[in-house]
Amino acid sequence: MTKLQEAERLLSEMTRAEKSQVLQWVVRDLGDAFPGIESSPDVCGGEPCIVRTRIPVWVLVQARRLGTTEAELLRAYPSLRAEDLANAWAYERAHRDEIELQIRDNEAA
Repeated sequence: MTKLQEAERLLSEMTRAEKSQVLQWVVRDLGDAFPGIESSPDVCGGEPCIVRTRIPVWVLVQARRLGTTEAELLRAYPSLRAEDLANAWAYERAHRDEIELQIRDNEAA
């Protein structure tokens, strides 16, 4: 039995109050998660990147600031989807200081 199957079995045995508590734990655990964005120490120095790619979020943010349109970004990076850009912009809004620092660090290099 997989963990997901076991969780489904356990949920079916829980009261509504217990399910509510589990849901609160899950939401709290996922609070810092951004779909489509991942950070891994062995990819791009741990900088947040678009999943399936090695494209750091800061690269897309800086390109947009320099006047590159979303259409141009999608043409320049064929592996990107419009959804990826939306995820990148959401990540930037929530982590503005982190992205600013990455842009500065990479411009100085």
